[in-house]
Amino acid sequence: MYQVIARKYRPQSFDDVLNQEHIKTTLRNAITQNRVAHGYIFSGQRGTGKTTTARILARCLNCEKGPVDPPCGVCASCLEIAAGGSVDVIEIDAASNRGINEMRELRENVRYRPARDRYKIFIVDEAHQITNEAFNALLKTIEEPPSWAVFILCTTESHKIPATIASRCQHFSFRSVDFTDLIERMREICTAEGIETDEETLAVLAQAGEGSVRDSLSALDQAIACCGNKLEAAPVRALLGAFSLDAMGQVTAALAAQDGGAMLALVDELERNGGSPQHFSRELSRYLRNILVTKIAGEGSRLIAASPAERAEMARVAAGFSEEDLTRYLQLALDLFRELQFSLQPRFHLEIGLLKMVQAGKLIPIEEALASLGKPAAEPLRPAASVKPAASAAPLRAGPSPFEMDRVKKAAAPAPAPATPSAVPSPTDDWRAKLQEAMREAGLAFSADAMAQADVALVNNELQITAPKQFQLDLGRDEIQTALKHLGFPALRFKVNFGEAKGAPAPVHPVAPKADEVTERALAHPEVQRFRELFGGEVRTVRNLKES
Repeated sequence: MYQVIARKYRPQSFDDVLNQEHIKTTLRNAITQNRVAHGYIFSGQRGTGKTTTARILARCLNCEKGPVDPPCGVCASCLEIAAGGSVDVIEIDAASNRGINEMRELRENVRYRPARDRYKIFIVDEAHQITNEAFNALLKTIEEPPSWAVFILCTTESHKIPATIASRCQHFSFRSVDFTDLIERMREICTAEGIETDEETLAVLAQAGEGSVRDSLSALDQAIACCGNKLEAAPVRALLGAFSLDAMGQVTAALAAQDGGAMLALVDELERNGGSPQHFSRELSRYLRNILVTKIAGEGSRLIAASPAERAEMARVAAGFSEEDLTRYLQLALDLFRELQFSLQPRFHLEIGLLKMVQAGKLIPIEEALASLGKPAAEPLRPAASVKPAASAAPLRAGPSPFEMDRVKKAAAPAPAPATPSAVPSPTDDWRAKLQEAMREAGLAFSADAMAQADVALVNNELQITAPKQFQLDLGRDEIQTALKHLGFPALRFKVNFGEAKGAPAPVHPVAPKADEVTERALAHPEVQRFRELFGGEVRTVRNLKES
């Protein structure tokens, strides 16, 4: 029966484990110094060697020559552990054995000595699936196990392990495998299997694994089954559903040219070829992230998971954009990817997301907009984005701007007719007498008598009436409003206070409004005029900061 590459080339010693030097050194020293703990937690992303390291540790502890590193690999114990058939190394899948009854059985099993080997080792895979009740049943056993028992809990979600369990174990965090080390490992396997490949193809397979050795080797196995003994980047990329730099380059070319039509054509082509908008946005986010890192850290940064040819291409693309633009594009791509996970119309969301990126490239920083206020009006603002090709630059809009059209419209509008003298209230009039007369004409005799006891004054175009409390019913708002209508001032504001009238206050003579020189001077300033041309709006208040 065929054995997949991920199992066939599974590490059999600590030397074969990739990128976990901090863990290998600690475990080797523990074996050498005979300081092996009774409980371990191995956590990290999938395919980084957690269960494999647990098996290697079990072989080192139960080897006939042990505890020793490396294990001999030829004794009965080493062979049985490697094959997964050892009586004293018990592997438990916590995803299907997660309840309290299974943990009770495990606890009973711990009491018995190993059948043959030195230690009885329990490897619990997917340990975060165990219920809290089951963990509680196992708590005392993990805290004080017999001298022959060793527990190794493997998990991808260490935060779900209860603190009471974690505090009784040594915790080792497995890191994702470095991109170059993963490519080198796959090159060795391809050589051993007689597979012809190149650097770009290996980079595509390593990118598919995203730091997981097992995922990358599974992709390699799939590529061999599809393409035979000679692997090329294009068919492997098509098999895995990945997008080439040329496909991603169409997006950056449309961004550089600010061409929304090219973005829509790209989405249409993706839809026709049966591509997934979610997968496309995910790959786009990774591509923009790599370009941004290239722009910031340089082409040779180890933060970029790509082949040398891809690095050179990304450096060329990054030179045409600023860091601010690339940061903005990456944020929009991440927002788009999140929205597509729940979208009922993924194509529409993808189109509007890509068009948002095009529009974002036309923005200018507020600092440049403010700095340009002092420049001549004819001088155009410099785009904040990247270097745009002249041949594909967005065409300038012809005709007047909306602000200019608005100014012309306002200038052509007829000026409001001045108010007639009779419609302007005068603060010097005897308003109490006028209200009394109007109330009598309206048939409100009791209100007219009550008004004789009130103090009335016109202050700032507001009629202020103060009357004794006993006239609240006679001087209601309806009565006063009726009197004002008879006088020809139906819209005049008024306020009625009921208390002790102290005599009418001295009439307030209007002060002739003088021209607001501060406002006129501010609006006549060329930079203020330039700001209003750019952003429009209306200046409502001008304050003199020296007087405040």
